[in-house]
Amino acid sequence: MDKPTQKPQNPNFSSGPCAKRPGWSLDALQGAMVGRSHRAKLAKARIQEVIERSKTVLGIPADYLCGVVPASDTGAIEMALWSMLGARGVDMFAWETFGAGWVTDVQKQLKLSDCRVFQADYGALPDLDQADPDRDVVFTWNGTTSGVKVPHDGWIADDRSGLTFCDATSAAFAMPLPWAKLDVVTWSWQKVLGGEAAHGMLALSPRAVERLQNYTPPWPLPKIFRMTKGGKVDGSIFEGSTINTPSMLCVEDAVDGLTWAAEIGGLPTLMARSQANLDAIAAWVAQSDWAAFLAVDPITRSNTSICLKFGADTGLSAEEQAAVSKKMTALLDAEGAAYDIGSYRSAPAGLRIWGGATVETSDIQTLLPWLDWAFAQAVG
Repeated sequence: MDKPTQKPQNPNFSSGPCAKRPGWSLDALQGAMVGRSHRAKLAKARIQEVIERSKTVLGIPADYLCGVVPASDTGAIEMALWSMLGARGVDMFAWETFGAGWVTDVQKQLKLSDCRVFQADYGALPDLDQADPDRDVVFTWNGTTSGVKVPHDGWIADDRSGLTFCDATSAAFAMPLPWAKLDVVTWSWQKVLGGEAAHGMLALSPRAVERLQNYTPPWPLPKIFRMTKGGKVDGSIFEGSTINTPSMLCVEDAVDGLTWAAEIGGLPTLMARSQANLDAIAAWVAQSDWAAFLAVDPITRSNTSICLKFGADTGLSAEEQAAVSKKMTALLDAEGAAYDIGSYRSAPAGLRIWGGATVETSDIQTLLPWLDWAFAQAVG
């Protein structure tokens, strides 16, 4: 087939760090408090602004604590697991790379003996109804490397005794989160709002705060994981005093993304933009003779990390699929049509297209003919 003539205005479709908001430039960072201590009054207020704007856009309940923590979403979820697990049995649900990583943390690092693991292959979900409300539960809301999301919250008991730990890094700002059913929620700046990496966010319900104050884990905690002082939650962490030094450039960029989110209509608009991107790809997949969704059940398809595989009709072996995927991504990169859309290194061969709210649907639509061209070139 002929090479397309039109290219996406923004060819950045990486699943993290993700595309910047439409119209973003370095001018957005002019107000950054560089060269100032993050403990200074004005700098601390800027960090607190990120917290308050995040709570407003996401609709986080007023009685939940929310703070900026080190090391992106990984740091946020790990400090929660290491600080609060062990008080009771835990159920781990995993269906992709990062969820499997939290299983490794709990089984091989924390070495919890009362740990049940429910896993599924890429493209599917484990049986979430196996969750025991008397036990803690750890899961990702959206599988960033598999494109499989949790379709609903009906499996989480309202009257649970255990805590729910939800890694929501590629779901926050793009999918509705049932805050009343989530006790510990983590995400990072680099996903749906296109912020810079290395900083995480942590939200805690009153029940999670109670756990922190009434349970002391039997293992030592490094400084960047410590959220209590003298048996009480360190409230300063959730009032702009970060555990370690943040980048004030990144803080300014986070404020910019959150301001943009509010200006365009808040969470409903963010979710609608992400859904429009998934809808555009779904319409194309329905007509494709080579592409298919990695997510088996349509209701579990992610509207952010949209993962595609090669359809059975292509007749490609696993080795051939890996080679075709590699060649396609190289061709698209060389043409400046799409950057960083190869499937995650441990996921099945295919493509992963970020569809979060900062990505314009017009760019998704312009990308799709390029995918057909690249496939034809790669198998030809």
